[in-house]
Formats: sequence, structure tokens, C-alpha cells
Amino acid sequence: MKRLLLTLISVIVLLPACKKEIKVRTSGTDTIDNTIYHNIAYHAYGFSFSQAKLVATNASPAPDIVLILNEGDKLILQTNNFLPSFLKIGEYANEDEAKKAFDNLKTVPEPQQWLEWANPVVPNQVWVYRSGDEKYTKFRIVETKIEILEEVVPYGECTFQWVHQPDKSKSFP
Repeated sequence: MKRLLLTLISVIVLLPACKKEIKVRTSGTDTIDNTIYHNIAYHAYGFSFSQAKLVATNASPAPDIVLILNEGDKLILQTNNFLPSFLKIGEYANEDEAKKAFDNLKTVPEPQQWLEWANPVVPNQVWVYRSGDEKYTKFRIVETKIEILEEVVPYGECTFQWVHQPDKSKSFP
């Protein structure tokens, strides 16, 4: 009986120590928009590649990219890491060509002409994003939407397919 009780207590004590490691995805297709929210402070939601999710612009750490509209008719992706962070790989005539270019992009090309903004963002483009800590993500613009509503700021939306390289390598799986 003592042995059974001791075994049971050991299991109960050790069970919380056996935590399942949560694996963050490193690829996917996601959508961001430029909607402004207000609860305690004004904020929007951008996307964090390292967290693989939407993140409020006033969160810490902040999102990697946020979507804005310029002049009411151009979608732009920007970041706040104070580096030129966007490399345009190409703009393609159709979805099949863009998918092929995205799939065939295995490394960040050299030399690079990094840009401060991804501007303008339109479907069938392939880009590379460089974070402030030198991690790379390739992404393909799947779809964009701009709606002129009765609000002050027109609505913008961008859907993108992405693959993130979390180990600072310039190679994509």
C-alpha cells in the first residue's frame, strides 16, 4: 500500500513538469487589414512571423508587418524595426507564375536592394522580409482589397502566403 501511495504521489508531483512543447508554425496563409481599434488605446493588428499570428501594434513585441493605405488607393506594408526590411523578388502576370516563383525561392538573393516599405502591394508579387534580428520570411501576395467606405480611412486588406526561417538562415525549407 505504501508503494502504491508513493508511486501515485510521485506521478502527481511529476505530471505538471511534463509539459508539451507548443510548436509555432513557420508557414501559412494569413490576412491583415488596416482596421483601427480603440479600447484603452488606439491600435491596429499587424502580423508577427515569429509568433505566427496577428499582434496588436501596441503590443510588446510589436508585429513584424502592418498594413496601411497611402493616398487611399495603394496598399503598403511597413515595419517598425528601423531597417530597410523588404526585398521585392518579382511581380508576376498570374497566380501560377507567382506560386512557382515563391516555391522556387530557396535562398535570399545577393546582392539586395532592401526597401523601407513594400510599396505598392498587389496580388502575384513575391517579397522577402528581414526582421530587426536578421530572420527572414518569404511571402507571396495572394489577394488585396481596398474599399472606400463612409469612414475617414478607406478599408484595406492583404492576404499572403508565407514561409519563415526562424534560425537566421537565408535559406528556406
